[in-house]
Amino acid sequence: MLIPADPSTLDYAMARVADHFMFGIYFDLSRYLIAAGALTALLLIFRGFAETRRIQQGRRASRADYTRELLSSMRTVVVYAFVTLAILVGRETGVILMKLQQASLWTIAWQFVLIVLAHDAWFYWAHRAMHSKRLFRATHLHHHKSRTPTPWTAYSFTMTEAVIEVAFVPLFLLITSQLGIAYAGFAILYFIWHQMIRNVMAHAGSELFPAGWVDNPWTDWIATTTHHDLHHSSGHNFGFYFTWWDRWMGTEHPRYREAFRAVTTRQREPEPALEPAE
Repeated sequence: MLIPADPSTLDYAMARVADHFMFGIYFDLSRYLIAAGALTALLLIFRGFAETRRIQQGRRASRADYTRELLSSMRTVVVYAFVTLAILVGRETGVILMKLQQASLWTIAWQFVLIVLAHDAWFYWAHRAMHSKRLFRATHLHHHKSRTPTPWTAYSFTMTEAVIEVAFVPLFLLITSQLGIAYAGFAILYFIWHQMIRNVMAHAGSELFPAGWVDNPWTDWIATTTHHDLHHSSGHNFGFYFTWWDRWMGTEHPRYREAFRAVTTRQREPEPALEPAE
């Protein structure tokens, strides 16, 4: 879309809104399709590994599951596009402080860590709230129709849950802006891609993390695919990136580590021997 030159006109303002909204659609749809599509392709290419590491051995997603996930994900993309629009308009009006120019690696690093830690806390408590009797059916039941998650489950939300999930970003930026912190554009970009990649990994259906992960104190605080898969099948494990909140609040599945070890040490079935030609 060509934006009118005069920034004082209504046409200019409407063109900016339209451009921001379409950018949100393009960005959120592309990162969903790229991340979920790439992981799906890898699971098909390395089918032997994926089958050996399959977490739920007796159950698989159906064609209806994939269809539901894809359709509801398109709705989520539209919701996220409106939030992207709000953030960009907020930046242009000075309500949100966000610098798009180059920032130092140190600035990008500490801002990335801060937003990931804050998002993990938001996700845990919002997730637990959506599992309450009052909210579950209206907010989170649709996501749990995917009893056997796939990478395409990542965006499979009701509109209400999509709003709850994405509300973190503008609220976080509003708070940090009030504190005088101008967030670097690259820090936000890296966070958004990190969130998407971790999201599809959590819903992979096959364990992607190496054996021994949960028994190493340097890595056991990072949530694995099994960690979130158990949430879909049992209702425990409300955390996203890390296992801290579940441990502190006593909501971690009591057999999480046992389940992870069982999946990652499972031996691949040997190929059947060919009968000798007569």
